[in-house]
Amino acid sequence: MENISRASFIRMGMLAGAAFSLMPSKVIFGNNSDKLRIGIIGTGLRGQELLRLCLQRDVTLVPAICDIDERMISSALSLYEKANQPPPTVYREGAYAYRELLDRPDIDAVLIATPWEWHFPMAMDALDAGKHVGCEVIMALSVDEHWQLVDKVEATGLQYMMLENVCYRRDVMAIMNMVRKGVFGELVHMQAGYQHDLREVKFNNGQQPYGGGVEFGPKAFSEARWRTQHSVERNGDLYPTHGIGPVSKMLDIHCGNRFTRLVSYASKARGLHNYVVEHGGIDHPNAKVDFKLGDVVTTMIETAKGESILLQHDTNLPRPYSLGFRVQGTKGLWMDVNDSIYIEGKSNPHRWENAQSWLDEYDHPLWKRFAADAEGAGHGGMDFFAVNGFIEALKAGTQTPIDVYDSAAWSVISPLSEKSIAEGGCSQPFPDFTKGRWENRKQIFALDDQY
Repeated sequence: MENISRASFIRMGMLAGAAFSLMPSKVIFGNNSDKLRIGIIGTGLRGQELLRLCLQRDVTLVPAICDIDERMISSALSLYEKANQPPPTVYREGAYAYRELLDRPDIDAVLIATPWEWHFPMAMDALDAGKHVGCEVIMALSVDEHWQLVDKVEATGLQYMMLENVCYRRDVMAIMNMVRKGVFGELVHMQAGYQHDLREVKFNNGQQPYGGGVEFGPKAFSEARWRTQHSVERNGDLYPTHGIGPVSKMLDIHCGNRFTRLVSYASKARGLHNYVVEHGGIDHPNAKVDFKLGDVVTTMIETAKGESILLQHDTNLPRPYSLGFRVQGTKGLWMDVNDSIYIEGKSNPHRWENAQSWLDEYDHPLWKRFAADAEGAGHGGMDFFAVNGFIEALKAGTQTPIDVYDSAAWSVISPLSEKSIAEGGCSQPFPDFTKGRWENRKQIFALDDQY
């Protein structure tokens, strides 16, 4: 794992050469059209949802897609038929076929929805080719790769947005609205995570989308082909952004606040092995696999303004879904696991109350404006808002609501947590990807009904 404490002067030369704002006055579309032309790299189940949302819009065209899985390509092409759109050019010949898509001068931006290990090289190649990037989580696998992407965005003046949809979850946005209106007082402590039983996603027999069988790798289907291998080889918070993204926006990270250090611990690993034994038998070859990922990974983060954050990654044990949000301030707190809230002076003393009436009262203006448009979009409408934010920012020539600094800070938790665990829980200093500019930057995310 790379040394993360390198002095900022190493990059000052590049920064001086990139003395421009990351908020361009306008976007120049290379296709000489008033429509934004987007290429989709990765047409698996996630990429197909992004494609479907783009095909529904009047201001976007998707003339090209790329994948190497014929089954997924076929499913993606059916979306064009349903949308009454002409079929795209398909790039499918080998792992680097996406570079042919990037060579097209009529592509303005790409959406990347591929296995995690491909996000970094594909994004770098896209930026080098002059394309804006919207990328599924996560951003990269090493600390140095995160720095390289930040530097590349600054050098090119292009945009990079991680498509972190939970930032737009309706209850989360209502709570953010309450935070901004001071309902919770001064924030003190936050909790979040990725607590989601994914055993049927990580093992699959390849014959149906999820469930059945204990295979992973080439024999499996969809995410099980690649995602499970990370649990074999890595031990850390592999998927932190669903939790830390919304928390970051509430804490104004990079807008007068920043993460300063991190420490992580991992439990023993039992869940995936037990699943294989229970569903495939003790003699199944995968019962002999040594899974490195601890079943519960706990990370603590401190901020410059003194808040504490607790994150947990918990995907290999039986449990109901919950991101485990807790937003706590000097006047009360909200927790999503039991839809509960307590506001001092408003709630009955020492008693939880159901949060729904508060969520209704503080429903975010963005949801009030676009709820009908988001109906039917993936993940309860969240996907619409993430894609909409990316597209609308490029159309308007403004900064994307989630920028490269946000993306890097949220995603780099993965390699930092791996390093902390490998060093026996040693504290890790947090990179300042803004190079000091966090103190004076202004919040732009979801102000009123803007994306």
